[in-house]
Amino acid sequence: MQSHRITAVIYAAAKLNLAEAIGADAKSAAELAGLVDADESALRRLLVGLTTLGLCRQADRDRFAMTDLGRQLDEFADPSFKDWVLFEGEMLLQSWSGLVESVRTGKTATQLRGDGDDRYAATRNAPEWTRRFNAAMVSLTRTVVPKIVAAHDFAAARVVMDLGSGTGELIGGVLHHNPHLVGIAFDLARCEAEAYAHFDRLGIADRCRFVAGSFFEGVPGGADTILMKSILHNWKDDRCEVILRNCRDALPSGGTLIMIERIMPELAMAKTEDRSCAMSDLNMLRGPGGCERTEAEYRRLATLAGFAFVGTTGIGSFSLVQFRKVGN
Repeated sequence: MQSHRITAVIYAAAKLNLAEAIGADAKSAAELAGLVDADESALRRLLVGLTTLGLCRQADRDRFAMTDLGRQLDEFADPSFKDWVLFEGEMLLQSWSGLVESVRTGKTATQLRGDGDDRYAATRNAPEWTRRFNAAMVSLTRTVVPKIVAAHDFAAARVVMDLGSGTGELIGGVLHHNPHLVGIAFDLARCEAEAYAHFDRLGIADRCRFVAGSFFEGVPGGADTILMKSILHNWKDDRCEVILRNCRDALPSGGTLIMIERIMPELAMAKTEDRSCAMSDLNMLRGPGGCERTEAEYRRLATLAGFAFVGTTGIGSFSLVQFRKVGN
């Protein structure tokens, strides 16, 4: 019942830039209060709370240091989850307060507000939401990329497209680890500038281009492999069918489709991985309106769209599910 307090404490630490202020050495509450513009006594109480969560270490009664876990709240850490923490604390937490209404009605937060069916369309004119969302997705995707390139052999591929690429974290990582590949990042136009800046930083701008568009209207051709990470779980079955058919139309005969999604258990149990998936499923109920699915449900959707199942590989909390286009 008190988990929301933990979220609030971690969010407060990220918002106050405590990890950056503490740095590598222990500092006193008085020193930190000046650095982050906070009340000394109140800040010390927050630091004690962070210590009980394993994010801080109390060097003595009044001096605190960050633990290895806590350092991940630093925006310059590798990995850094600061953007995800800010997204969770500022945007997702507010949405979850309406869970009862979503369970009663089956409607998303956007639908209950009367803003339509598409959360992404409803937020197209909210640049701060888009920036925070993209930054949060980058921090999450960055931790999964090494597992993806280790789990799938891209040797036979030549051109890989990342569908719903955002600012290009996934396609950038795949190309960085596979110098023979050419990449296509496909997403809404609002992601283009940041994607090209990211490609420049990685030194792959000559091998990766951004194409703006909507995967509901069509998917550009030219790729022999299509990646989709955390795309289908955003949408109901009928919308997923449109996306998958457009992917099939874009691929050559025998082309590869790779879904990277959480896989719901057929029978849920009281264990960490099942809870993580179930919480994500409820987040989809409140948010975009999709759901987490079992492997059988993903296989059915892909088969209906003209794909043959190849195999599934576990990659931590996600799974890599591979399909092959059937026919021409």
